[in-house]
Amino acid sequence: MTVLSKKHSFDMVFDCQEVFRLILEAMANPSRIVDLGKFVEKLYGNYAVCLAVAFALLDNEVSFHVCGEQSLSSEIISYTLAAEASLESADFVFVCQSDELQNAMETAKCGTLINPHKSAMLIISDNGQPLIPLTLYGPGIDGRSEVHVTQTMRDAIAIRDAQHYEYPQGIDLLFISGEGKLTAIPRLTKMEVVV
Repeated sequence: MTVLSKKHSFDMVFDCQEVFRLILEAMANPSRIVDLGKFVEKLYGNYAVCLAVAFALLDNEVSFHVCGEQSLSSEIISYTLAAEASLESADFVFVCQSDELQNAMETAKCGTLINPHKSAMLIISDNGQPLIPLTLYGPGIDGRSEVHVTQTMRDAIAIRDAQHYEYPQGIDLLFISGEGKLTAIPRLTKMEVVV
């Protein structure tokens, strides 16, 4: 059976594929906003967007950590069979509260020079308004891209850049709003503050 339960109408085959494609689109085009809203409507609870992303990215071969929200952890385990892990070793880290952001970013694994892909992806809840102008550049961006970001996005990119990861190490960032808007900032995307 591909539908989760009577309380969720999210299809674990077709909806997962669509969500996964949208996440790939966002990763390939940093700063592009994709809309997961129609999938969020099929899920219930305070963290429906987190669940949609978890269903698309997690399975029994990867690990995850949720900063602070035990109920979200239980649902992710129930539906994906992914293993819960410590913040230091998790492949995917869900940051649901902004006060958890700095610790999560400083603690998450960043891969090694030989295996940079063994880094974490942080999925960060962000309901702020995109009012801060930034310039982004790097792979997937033609030249430089002038964008407006939320305070959480700006803080997260600044914290990540302050880590001074050695190329090609780093962590990937996905920012999700409660309405289902998703923006990706891959590990090699850099920012300049617009003055």
